[in-house]
Amino acid sequence: MRVEETAVPGSYVVTPEQLHDRRGNFYEGLRTDLLEEVLGHPFTPRQINYSTSRRNTLRGIHGVARPPGQAKYVTCVRGALRDIVVDLRVGSPTFGRYSVRELDAASGRAVYVPEGVGHGFLALTDDTCICYVLSSTYVPGTQIDINPLDPDLALPWGFTEPPLLSDKDAEAPSVAQALSAGLLARRQEDSPRRVPL
Repeated sequence: MRVEETAVPGSYVVTPEQLHDRRGNFYEGLRTDLLEEVLGHPFTPRQINYSTSRRNTLRGIHGVARPPGQAKYVTCVRGALRDIVVDLRVGSPTFGRYSVRELDAASGRAVYVPEGVGHGFLALTDDTCICYVLSSTYVPGTQIDINPLDPDLALPWGFTEPPLLSDKDAEAPSVAQALSAGLLARRQEDSPRRVPL
């Protein structure tokens, strides 16, 4: 697998090596040992979630307060989506910076989202299914939601018609409102990282 850091420090795109033959293909979707070598700290899955979405559904920007914090390893297991991670770590030199990737079932590409970084996606096909491998279990009341259409973030979703949003996402605070309300976590010192594989 190839692991490359994105424009948001600590967030990585993981591209698997695929083995193809006349039957189809095979690839490793997650190797925690290789991921941990790059991260410089453990990534222990505690919960796995799936969501399905119709085309033009926009979900996010979501994160989890610290504590408990939550890192995510996200893949598209059916369909295709535009994935965006946003640095929401107060004090980070890249606060507000984002990274955009297209994920689809055929490529097996994944994105690692560290604690304190927000995540969202736009479904590009009907019946798009995303898988989240999470470092912590769900704790009610710790979810951080940022309006994905916040004009200060100006995220490049690329939709051509108004997206389908949940009421919760449509009514979520802007990043400035979340910052002034003290909802966002301060940046923690990063562990030393090794050279990507």
